[in-house]
Amino acid sequence: MRPSLTASIPALVAAAFVLPLAACNNGPSVSATNASTKEVAEKVAAVNGGGAMIEPGRWEGTMTMHEMDMPGLPPEVKAQMKKQLSTAHSFVNCVTEEDVKNQKALYTGDDKSCKYDHFTLGGGKIDAAMTCNRGDGGKMAMAMTGDYSSGSYHMDMNTKAEGAGPMGSMTMKMSVDAKRVGACRGTKDEH
Repeated sequence: MRPSLTASIPALVAAAFVLPLAACNNGPSVSATNASTKEVAEKVAAVNGGGAMIEPGRWEGTMTMHEMDMPGLPPEVKAQMKKQLSTAHSFVNCVTEEDVKNQKALYTGDDKSCKYDHFTLGGGKIDAAMTCNRGDGGKMAMAMTGDYSSGSYHMDMNTKAEGAGPMGSMTMKMSVDAKRVGACRGTKDEH
């Protein structure tokens, strides 16, 4: 049984949070069109020359949901979601030395149904659009733009999902801001 498109969106959005962490180097640029996630990962690795693109340590940030609409939801559920999502949500990530060594994993994920319509990374900017087509499971389009430096990033994301059934359609606009704040502390809040 295939997972529904809307059920897998949180995982794809989580993967998108990690993408800017892999971009924390203002070095050479990468550009790709109609490319698989694997092809993009290979291009990034090639321009990087095997060096570390991310700095290990504790990263703290906020995710702000600006808009979310699921036409199949009852009005009272929509109102509750809007109330919950109207404030920024904090997150903490610990990027380890092992994460740095395995940086290709930051791009590839498990979802082979996704392809970058375009991907441009360089000069402190990222601009990417990805489409995931799961046949009967639906289709999702995600656009990401943002700025990055060695110690921080800002990203805006727009997502539109179309799937079967009354709850299969969704649009979402969000932004993510994060910065490296030092060494990992080994606390429970670090993911």
